[in-house]
Amino acid sequence: MDLYEYQARDLFGAHGVPVLPGRVVTTSEQARAAAAELGGRVVVKAQVKTGGRGKAGGVQLADTPQETQRRAAAILGMDIKGHTVHSVLVTPACDIAQEYYLSFVLDRTRRAFLAMASVQGGMEIEEVAATAPEALAKVPVDPVVGVDARKAAEIVHTAGFPAEVAEAVADAALRLWDVFVAEDATLVEVNPLIRDTQGAIIALDGKVTLDDNAGFRHPDHAELADSVGQDPLEAMAKARNLNYVKLDGQVGIIGNGAGLVMSTLDVVAYAGRAHGGMKPANFLDIGGGANAQVMADGLDIIFGDPDVRSVFVNVFGGITACDQVATGIVQALDLLGRDTSRGEAAGKPLVVRLDGNNVAEGRRILAQAAHPLITMVDTMDAAADKAAELAALTCAKGA
Repeated sequence: MDLYEYQARDLFGAHGVPVLPGRVVTTSEQARAAAAELGGRVVVKAQVKTGGRGKAGGVQLADTPQETQRRAAAILGMDIKGHTVHSVLVTPACDIAQEYYLSFVLDRTRRAFLAMASVQGGMEIEEVAATAPEALAKVPVDPVVGVDARKAAEIVHTAGFPAEVAEAVADAALRLWDVFVAEDATLVEVNPLIRDTQGAIIALDGKVTLDDNAGFRHPDHAELADSVGQDPLEAMAKARNLNYVKLDGQVGIIGNGAGLVMSTLDVVAYAGRAHGGMKPANFLDIGGGANAQVMADGLDIIFGDPDVRSVFVNVFGGITACDQVATGIVQALDLLGRDTSRGEAAGKPLVVRLDGNNVAEGRRILAQAAHPLITMVDTMDAAADKAAELAALTCAKGA
């Protein structure tokens, strides 16, 4: 789960990372009141889960409460890279002497953690890594040992922080590591970590990604969920304990097992090149022990996506028996076909590829159902091609 800047700032503050005060508001009038309460010059910052806010006009300075109100009115409702601004953070302006970068991230390649730091902060770290890779220090962190004072000093030294801020930056690194571990994060990032004109080190902006798999240890994290910006289909899938991610294609994907689903996405994307550029519309893993109800829930969610023009069900029966999957498909189509409130929701063609445990029975169930929307295909490549072809045909008819 990615957090908004203000949520990251709150977590930082709770663990002793130096941050500025601020108020999160949803109206321009509230912004004016917040500026009056904080006093002095303020910064109005759009709260969206994407970068490039400043370049898009989503970060603006204001000298007075009245100007703050005007700035907030201009930012609220703004579209930044497809994200609508529903709230802004009003925080005191800061006199910046120097901008740095500091982060901890889960390094999946090495199955360890990685500290990254740079004295060239304030810009997108990808740009620093591309144009001046030597300016971005990468220090491996042993998961067993973690970050102690010695490791923090190593990070600071490797990145080349000036001697006058080395101790303060090392302390900030220790506290940021505490956030990373205590909150079960996969990323904590401060950009910029600044030195102000008084010499103080402050986390001026933050990014945090929490590990959803550790949610059972953090019931308080449920309050951080984004009920406004979350895709409604993803919210529905989460409520049904399904692993679903909305994508921008036209072929709905259902599979059992993350590896199989990822392979299916690749195969569909490749096959779609021959059919007008059709692409996967989602990632949906029904899991290794899915039953008929789970399959019905998955189809219900995908049918609810107006961008989906065809559905590819790709199942290799192991723990999940193919006859259960076939039963779930038939039941789902029957239920959705009788739900008149969904209009033509169940009128999307399905390409089904079954293999493995009880495959003969699964195919028999689908053949006996003889549903006009179902096309059975034996191989994964051929099924992907058929799904892309049907999506393209459906798009052409819709046009």
